[in-house]
Amino acid sequence: MCGVFEPGITQGRFIGPAELAQVRALLAEHPEWSRHRISKSLARLWDWRNPVGQLKDMAARTLLLKLAARGWIALTARRQVPNNRMRSQWMLPLALLPDAAPIVGELGPLLPLTLCEVSPAQRRDERALFDALLHHHHYLSHGGSIGENLRYLVRERQGRPVACVLFGAAAWQCRARDEFVGWDAATRQRGLGYVANNTRFLLLPWVHVPHLASHLLGRLARRLSADWQGKYGHPIYLLETFVDTSRFQGGCYQAAHWIPVGQTTGRTRQNKTPIPQAPPKAVWLLPLREDFRQALCAS
Repeated sequence: MCGVFEPGITQGRFIGPAELAQVRALLAEHPEWSRHRISKSLARLWDWRNPVGQLKDMAARTLLLKLAARGWIALTARRQVPNNRMRSQWMLPLALLPDAAPIVGELGPLLPLTLCEVSPAQRRDERALFDALLHHHHYLSHGGSIGENLRYLVRERQGRPVACVLFGAAAWQCRARDEFVGWDAATRQRGLGYVANNTRFLLLPWVHVPHLASHLLGRLARRLSADWQGKYGHPIYLLETFVDTSRFQGGCYQAAHWIPVGQTTGRTRQNKTPIPQAPPKAVWLLPLREDFRQALCAS
């Protein structure tokens, strides 16, 4: 190990000499364990859980990787190359998806929409349909969801699917958002879990109904924080999304009262250089309560 240890916040936790010693001891005592088992054991050792009591073993895994990258620990060898979860599981083929007959006309005859959050195990079939629709029809496809997220499969009044909407973890850094909120780096780290990112928004390609997208965004904004509270034990104060302006204008977000606050730099999360690797995207935000700034800065 060549890195000089510097105590500080890593993966949302303070890592000092005592914590680092615990990690090193766990690795030394169980050299035969997989990284998966080490991560779960570390989460249990620290009783590292989300607000509804679930072990944060994925957060522990990320923490271990960060400590190893800094040269502070030596991880056991990876036993298998990680696969994209969506590619390794069976995916509903296009032929088995619902009929793609055009849905056109006014919004009124489609109401009320049914918004089904498909994460629970008893909704496995709905979740499979949600994943397949995004995989086959969203221009970014769908590589699976990790961390905190909500997945909504939307049907019109006769039960036909019309949209899929995915909310997940907020971007770690976004200058336009951070300036809008009033965050410095330390405050952002404390408050980031109260922001959700609309990472996928798909109206199915055979659905052509004016105002459907903005109506749906409005419905979701009114329920999302409560749904997040029910699943993860904490609310959401702010929504964000990033719109590729080479493809979309963001009109549905504007109609749903989201706020444009600037553009991304084009640097991706994996980009370690100052050179942009992706087209800049427009940053849109939607506060879910009037005192969102105070809530996000005090979290």
